[in-house]
This record gives sequence, C-alpha cells and structure tokens, in this order.
Amino acid sequence: MGRKTTVEERIAVVEYVTKDKHSYSEAATHFQVSYQQARSWVLKAHERGYESLVDNRGHHKKQAELTDLDKVNLRIRELESQLKDKELYEAFIKKFQELRHKG
Repeated sequence: MGRKTTVEERIAVVEYVTKDKHSYSEAATHFQVSYQQARSWVLKAHERGYESLVDNRGHHKKQAELTDLDKVNLRIRELESQLKDKELYEAFIKKFQELRHKG
C-alpha cells in the first residue's frame, strides 16, 4: 500500500494525525500510505521537527565539495558505466545480426 510521497504530503499526514486528531489507521487510509509509515512520520516530526521528514537518501556532495579523489572516482564510475553500455549494445547488435542471417 506504500507509495512515494513528497515532504508536503508527509507534513499533511502529520498534521492530519496531530491537529485533526485522527488515528494512524485513518491517516494511512486517507493518504494511501502504510500505518507504519504514518506513525513513523508523526514520531519523527514530534522528536525532531518537520525537517526530519525530508528524504536525504541519494544526496550527493556538490561539485565544489568534491576532493580530487572523489572527482577521479566519479569519473571512473562514469567511464565504467559507458563501457558496460557499449558492451551491451555490441552484444545486442551481434545477436540481432545472427538472428537476421538465420531468418
């Protein structure tokens, strides 16, 4: 039943429970999220404020904050990804040509 939510939706869930005096179950049903998620957001907001509802997963450093080593590692990952894409493309073309010659 869970789904991706925005910070504004999370705040709305918290306010629905706290200000409007609804239960976690009612909030979960109303906003189409899980009971556990609604409860978690309310507890986080009470303990650490609304700022704690921001999802920072995948947050990366800004380009200015990167060290030389970070920049090199990032470039290596980009090149490895490009190489893998190229290899997949070449394998696809090879297989396509094989099938084309057979048919």
